[in-house]
Amino acid sequence: MSKTLEGKVALVTGGSRGLGAVTALKLAELGANVAISYVSSDDKAAAVVEELRSTGVRAIAIKSDQADLAAAKPLIDSVIADFGKLDILVNNAAIVVQGKTVDDPNLDTVNLDRLWQINVMGVVATTRAAAPVLTDGGRIIFIGSLNGTRSLFPGVADYAGTKAAINGYARGVARDLGGREITVNVVQPGAMPTDMMRQVLGDGDAPDEFLDLHPIRRIAKLEEVAALVTFLAGPDAGYMTGSVLDVAGGLGI
Repeated sequence: MSKTLEGKVALVTGGSRGLGAVTALKLAELGANVAISYVSSDDKAAAVVEELRSTGVRAIAIKSDQADLAAAKPLIDSVIADFGKLDILVNNAAIVVQGKTVDDPNLDTVNLDRLWQINVMGVVATTRAAAPVLTDGGRIIFIGSLNGTRSLFPGVADYAGTKAAINGYARGVARDLGGREITVNVVQPGAMPTDMMRQVLGDGDAPDEFLDLHPIRRIAKLEEVAALVTFLAGPDAGYMTGSVLDVAGGLGI
């Protein structure tokens, strides 16, 4: 495999599991040194770091809660202190709240407010902290959701709103940082085999009525989504910025 990211330093937020862990590994396989952030899964984070190091790169895990906006700058400072620079930021960390419709009297507004705090304000805080120190020609990649441009089901208004907000924010950041040739893009997955999907669809296989909405009648493999992230992080994507790209098997077309 060609080491197209050799010598680069990447930070993947929420990198201890799911898409974050797979993305971190794909970046490492391309030669990048990788930091991951995580909130509580110490053992999972340590296992990911061990796997990353087995590819021959340097890797660290940093415990950092994206709900705490004050934690963003120390997170970035830790990456700079350990690696000396930051080239690639993958804003992956997020949560989902399986909500009720907005007119439901039992709407869980506390958790929905936390959803906005983590998915929007936490991402904004991390991006603000990273932007001044990101190397010229660097990359910022936001992990969005197909719900950011299409509200596919009832009960996702707040989640869809957080991801739509990220799309607009990313385009503004792309404009702000274009003079430094820093590219900024959003990857919008559909359903993937993650803990987040299980919260929405439950355990077991995705139901037939859901799969029937997909021209490619299956959910994504994590590696398929990570492949687009690593492409955007690489040298061939240097003229691609401000884009919102779906990886969803045609769901919603």
